[in-house]
Amino acid sequence: MSAPNSRQLVAGMVGGGPGADIGKTHRYAMRLDGHYDLRAGSFGRDRSNSRQVAVELGVAADRNYADVAEMAAAEAAREDGVDVVVIATPNDSHFQLAKAFLDKGISVVCEKPLTQDSATAAELVRVADQNHAILAVPHCYSAYAMVRQAARMVRKGELGAIRFVDVEHASGWAATPLEELGHKQAGWRTNPDIAGFPSVVGDLGTHAFHLLRYITGLEAERLSGRLQTFVPNRRVFDNATVELELTGNVPARLWASMAATGHNHGLRIRVYGEKGSLEWLHEDPHHLKVQDLAGATTILTHGLSTLHDDASRLTRVGLGHPEGFLEAFANFYSDLAESLRARRDSTPLPERDLSFPTGIDGLVGVQFVEAVAASHNDDSAWKVPAFALEKAVA
Repeated sequence: MSAPNSRQLVAGMVGGGPGADIGKTHRYAMRLDGHYDLRAGSFGRDRSNSRQVAVELGVAADRNYADVAEMAAAEAAREDGVDVVVIATPNDSHFQLAKAFLDKGISVVCEKPLTQDSATAAELVRVADQNHAILAVPHCYSAYAMVRQAARMVRKGELGAIRFVDVEHASGWAATPLEELGHKQAGWRTNPDIAGFPSVVGDLGTHAFHLLRYITGLEAERLSGRLQTFVPNRRVFDNATVELELTGNVPARLWASMAATGHNHGLRIRVYGEKGSLEWLHEDPHHLKVQDLAGATTILTHGLSTLHDDASRLTRVGLGHPEGFLEAFANFYSDLAESLRARRDSTPLPERDLSFPTGIDGLVGVQFVEAVAASHNDDSAWKVPAFALEKAVA
């Protein structure tokens, strides 16, 4: 018998078949630190494609399932069954698929947005808690070392009281009508039945909103949103601007777009405090720009010996060697592995206040999407998100 915390975790995947880049990203990240062994899956609705992917990944034929309910039941019954299942499918299927595994006590990593409405998102959180399973949402930008550095600096008061936060996830990937040209990702991401009508908010806005919450530790008390469709004949909103009022009356602005012409990934956050400010850009992830009251600029670099432990423990290579998206995804999976192993081996959970996003973060993200849509539909009137209402009642 393996010693506690030594045996690999057994993983499964639903989705992530041919043409699904996010499935490959999850698999690469799980492999990077050797914590996981992918042994089961249902890699798409097309059985032929699913079998082909299973063969390529070395998944045994008897663990390549045609039906997710069958997979959940069979894996729950196996002594060597999966410890966690990754849901890497379009938005409209998340609830049904995640619930099938959580009902069996199997932990789940579910792509964002967690579900298409807050009632079903809350149900997943409840089922996970009821069955002592872990529900995680891969907002993996929070797993960059310099994002952890920024979050620790804010929490330690190094910027002083926060005065304003500006965050944007403004990409130009769909600045043209790709959905009309047979582009697979654009096809479902611009389909309101699959992606939801405020598509850009669920797809990109939830990432920006989570990054804001993660770095500042503040919550949105109320918000005012406006949605636009820039690309003619597109069936969903592809641009969103949101004004927020955070804990302690701190103002903030969020911009999410899939039609920001010329932008690449477009994720950036700036936090302004009474003593100084900081800025982090996803396209230059191993640097964190910090400025003081006089405007003097310090560039903190990934790997510096003077960084907080939260950043240093996620550093994989030496100073001057940049790390990127796959490494951040792997950091998410490494943090998750600590909790999965503790659950499996009945050992104490790691005590970290900066770790992986959970189902609660996923639920808050869905409630954020709903509040933005409600504000837009009411001529951008200020709305109190459900999570803020629940906190006020409590």
